[in-house]
Amino acid sequence: MLLKMTAGLSGPEFCLSPGDEREFDDAEAARLIDAGFAAKVEADEPVEAPVKTKKGKANVVSTEGNAGAD
Repeated sequence: MLLKMTAGLSGPEFCLSPGDEREFDDAEAARLIDAGFAAKVEADEPVEAPVKTKKGKANVVSTEGNAGAD
């Protein structure tokens, strides 16, 4: 069963943050839902792709050649 985590959870095979989605067997999924750690993902719910953003300074190259080498 596909679950979406509402709380952080880690174990020997995974490290999940709130909002992460992972498949669990039915018994474990029921236990996590009952404990309030996760919610079942509905089949018709669209999965959003992560948005990639660039951070930091742009890598700017001078068109004048090696102008700063003097």
